[in-house]
Amino acid sequence: MDNNAVRVRNLLKTYGPRTVVDGISFDIVRGETFALLGPNGAGKSTTVEILEGYRRRDGGEVSVLDEDPGRAGLAWKARLGIVLQTTGQPAPYTVREQLIQFAGYYPRPRDVDEVIDAVGLTGLAGRRIAKLSGGQQRRVDVALGIIGNPDLLFLDEPTTGFDPHARREFWQLIRRLQAEGTTILLTTHYLDEAAQLADRVAVIDQGELRAIGPVDTFGGDDARMPVVSWVESGVAREVRTDEPLAVATALATRLGQAPEALEIRRPALEDLYLAMLDRASEHDDELEMAR
Repeated sequence: MDNNAVRVRNLLKTYGPRTVVDGISFDIVRGETFALLGPNGAGKSTTVEILEGYRRRDGGEVSVLDEDPGRAGLAWKARLGIVLQTTGQPAPYTVREQLIQFAGYYPRPRDVDEVIDAVGLTGLAGRRIAKLSGGQQRRVDVALGIIGNPDLLFLDEPTTGFDPHARREFWQLIRRLQAEGTTILLTTHYLDEAAQLADRVAVIDQGELRAIGPVDTFGGDDARMPVVSWVESGVAREVRTDEPLAVATALATRLGQAPEALEIRRPALEDLYLAMLDRASEHDDELEMAR
């Protein structure tokens, strides 16, 4: 058995003359949480749908849980958990009824009441799903995704519609799944969510893989260099330096007092992500002008 839950090599997907996934390659190790990031229309949803077996690829090699998703059968599908971005109209069942029904589709499902508790719906287990709020219905989506006790869980924008407290509770649920060894592929527009949950992140833009790496070192040392910012004579200033305390001390000495609005921060994942997309856009513009 391959140690990689997912293996992608030179994946290609086209729609007529338009290439939406352009030769990307990556692996997801069993038991890790991997975040696939990118703007709308970048190709990440198409990539995930190919991995789930919903969409056919036009080129490249793909292995998911040791099988080609384009040819895998029901036994393979039973090992997946999928939380789609949208799930259509809610079913006319209670939360517990819906989960009992779905649990019957899998050979080794989780305990229904345990799952209901895990997603924070214990007090609403007997309520019809159609009567729940949008955020509560999203929790039902997550519950349905994990009821089958999957080896690989796909989470597509899982906390859309969650309030901040609900998001934090959901993160605790994902951490429990991580501790149990579940492999997770996460797509999200919340960069703090990716930073909190993922072991590694990859950025896809215009069908190309722009970067991939561990969260703690993503972007490289230069991109992660601390930023010292302050206000001087009413003007906001900042400098990037690997010696932020020395810079702050020098500023205080020069000004004769602590600088106004002094702040020292290391770029967050969101800063690195946005800077990367900006550089990629500038590079593409330069190539277009050169043509």
